[in-house]
Amino acid sequence: MIEFVERPGEKLYSPAERIGELLAETLSNNPYFYFFSPDETTSNRFTAIYDVEKRAWGDLPTKTWDLPEAPDGRIVEMLSENVLFSVMTGHLITGEQAMMGSYEAFFPIITAQILQQMKFIKQAKAVEWREPMPAVNLLSTSTCWRQDHNGFTHQSPALISTLLSVPSNLANCIFPVDDVAAEEAFHFMLGSRDVVNLTTFNKNPLPRYIDSFHAKFLFDNGGASIYQFASDEKPDIIFTAAGDIVTHETLEAVKILREDLPRLKMRFVGINALSYRAIGTTENKLSKEKFDEMFLKHIPIIANFHGYPETLENILENYTERRRLRVHGFNEEGSTTTPFEMLRRNGASRYDIAIDVAEVLGQDKLVEKYRDILESNHEHAVQFGEDLIK
Repeated sequence: MIEFVERPGEKLYSPAERIGELLAETLSNNPYFYFFSPDETTSNRFTAIYDVEKRAWGDLPTKTWDLPEAPDGRIVEMLSENVLFSVMTGHLITGEQAMMGSYEAFFPIITAQILQQMKFIKQAKAVEWREPMPAVNLLSTSTCWRQDHNGFTHQSPALISTLLSVPSNLANCIFPVDDVAAEEAFHFMLGSRDVVNLTTFNKNPLPRYIDSFHAKFLFDNGGASIYQFASDEKPDIIFTAAGDIVTHETLEAVKILREDLPRLKMRFVGINALSYRAIGTTENKLSKEKFDEMFLKHIPIIANFHGYPETLENILENYTERRRLRVHGFNEEGSTTTPFEMLRRNGASRYDIAIDVAEVLGQDKLVEKYRDILESNHEHAVQFGEDLIK
């Protein structure tokens, strides 16, 4: 448990590595728990599980360089998301738990199967003699924002939008902001029943922002909270974000604006989970009253989203007027390029956020300044294959 974060945003930790450690603990403590993965267990940084369990492998030859393997291994790898999902849900129906990990862009391959499973859950909940079933828990990593090696083919947050559009209200899309929030998300998933949980996070080291109490509070408080270290009293503008990379960019935008507009009062509200038409989870949605407490009324809201911006915009519109909103996110602009360039191409970088504020305030010189910085980074990235802005 992390009880205190002294300097939020300064030290880096990998959410995926922490999830890997928690998977290893669960495999050790629960002999009926299985982990399913196409073939990305290692590249997704879940490697701690090999310290405690073996891959499922029949009586076939192995090489000296192979990972630990055995016929009764509970790490099930096969390059077929369809087969893995079918086997996993069969295991879940027995009442035992499992999780599946994959690249974000490959989870949409099994969209129809996930939707059918949600239909099954809905029908099963209406059958009196059926016990609640462990959640379908999907660990989505190697995301659209960090595919600088694989490129556009590996950049797709489409499953998020699909799950959030299903009226049965049986899906949670969870966006832990850092490794601490990822740990709390893992415990939430294990404790869930009769629902699909899609938890999206990055594998590379990222800034740690919140402690364990804050991470738990996010789940208990309707999926959102004010980050006090980045917020002022009586703000002139509200920032919000759902997703680790876009949260970091938004908080960096706050730092930039504090330097260039020191009299501007700002507030940052972190979003940890989304469900059908709401912030929060299926069982704990953010109320309109709590939304108004955090986001206030009538002042501008600048949002940054891990997925398609319209998906978050449609949810926010259930709480407030669309005219308050400026929403950034993944606009289906991808390539094999540098990390910051991916953000710039999609209009989701810290300077794109800052430009929104400068435009709202009529600060034309700042708009020009920020656009010049973005162009400089673009030119540098094209020429040298690296970002000026880290």
